[in-house]
This record gives sequence, structure tokens and C-alpha cells, in this order.
Amino acid sequence: MQWQQKTFDQLTTLELYQILRLRSEVFVVEQKCIYQDIDNKDFSAIHLFLTENNEIVAYCRLLPQGVSAPEAAIGRIIVAPSHRGKHLSRLIMQQAMEIAINDWHQKRIYIQAQARLTKFYHSFGFISSSDAYLEDGIPHFDMIWQQ
Repeated sequence: MQWQQKTFDQLTTLELYQILRLRSEVFVVEQKCIYQDIDNKDFSAIHLFLTENNEIVAYCRLLPQGVSAPEAAIGRIIVAPSHRGKHLSRLIMQQAMEIAINDWHQKRIYIQAQARLTKFYHSFGFISSSDAYLEDGIPHFDMIWQQ
């Protein structure tokens, strides 16, 4: 397995296709959410992904401060259904946080967390910064990590 970190312009067409396919497979089809995934934020993002046999199996995007929130943000965190149960979500969060903290020198990181995953994000030091709200029909919390 190999980690890759690319800007939008560095992505190959195959990588972009695989990213959008995976996001659609999970966030739209599996979670039954009709929403506009392609939101123009991908142009500003660092796309972090893990490949195995030339297939993207885990992905997230990092957004610089001011794009989604006053803080840097991590979002679209996803593991392919075929690779769940291998702790890849933990690995990708660790990688994303290292980029935000070490490369971008961020002291605060923002995420929108599905309510069912708040314990997972608490394990990284994120704390809820909002009441629960519905996003695309799924309960969410805004969460902040602070150094």
C-alpha cells in the first residue's frame, strides 16, 4: 500500500475518477444522501489517499483555513467498503493531521463529524463545538482539534 498526497492539478484523470467514484459509492449510494459532492473545494484541497494495486482504498481531503471554516479542515474521510476493518480510517486521520500540523503549521483543525463517529474523532483529541444538526439527513457535530 502506498500513501499519496496531491493537489487537484497533480491528480491524474484516473485518480480523480477513482476518488469521485468512491465518494459517490459511499456518501451518495451507501448512505442514501442526495447532495452535491462536487463543490469546487477540491480545487483548493490536498487530496490524501492510499492505493493498493493501483486502486484508491482510503481517501480524505484537507482544506486550507478559510475554505470551509476559519480553521484548516479535514473532510470526505472515506475507506472503501472492501477495506473496512483494517484500521485505515485511523491511519488516514493520523496522516491528515500530520500534514495540517507539521506542513501547514495549524494549531486548530475543523471537521464535520457524523454523530455515530464522534467517539472515533474524540480519540484524536477533537471536541464537539456545536449542537447536533442534520446534514443531508444525517446527524452531525462540528468538531475542533486544538493544540
